[in-house]
Amino acid sequence: MSSTPASKGRNRPRGGVLTVISLLMIGSAAIRVGLEAGPALAKSAEPQQTDNTSAMADTRDVQVVLTELLRREERVKQREDALRDMEKALEIADLAIETRLVALQEAEETLRATLAVADKAAETDLTRLTDVYQSMKPKDAAALFETMDPTFAAGFLSRMPPDAAAGVLAGLSPEAAYTISVVMAGRNATVPQE
Repeated sequence: MSSTPASKGRNRPRGGVLTVISLLMIGSAAIRVGLEAGPALAKSAEPQQTDNTSAMADTRDVQVVLTELLRREERVKQREDALRDMEKALEIADLAIETRLVALQEAEETLRATLAVADKAAETDLTRLTDVYQSMKPKDAAALFETMDPTFAAGFLSRMPPDAAAGVLAGLSPEAAYTISVVMAGRNATVPQE
């Protein structure tokens, strides 16, 4: 019998070669898993059965670390408490400082008002006294100015109108008139000109 190409294809089983290759590959994978999994399972079971001291050492190490962490946590908590106490003390100090500043500002305002009243009263007194001296006869005022301190006398003469001051200076002794004139001229010598 001669076989033709069409008859060859009919005699061959369908999917046989592919099925055989698939079965071989699956078998190979099963063998590999079996060979590699056995030693791995044996290694993981060994330490549990034979090395209890290592597990106990690991437990002790964990306890030491845990104890140290608890100590650190306690120290941190103590520091936080101390910082909170310091913060409260600073807040109290800030409040006391603010209260004192307000009291100082009020005292300063009161003092300014008092000084203003005193300055006004002193100015009023000086104005009256100057008016009294300039209304006196120049000869009588000169006799009085002769006995005054030159700085004090120069202060009054500088407040008087020029003609009244000239009358008083004319009645003074030449030495007293010169001294008072020097004081009056030097009063503003140190004041900036510009």
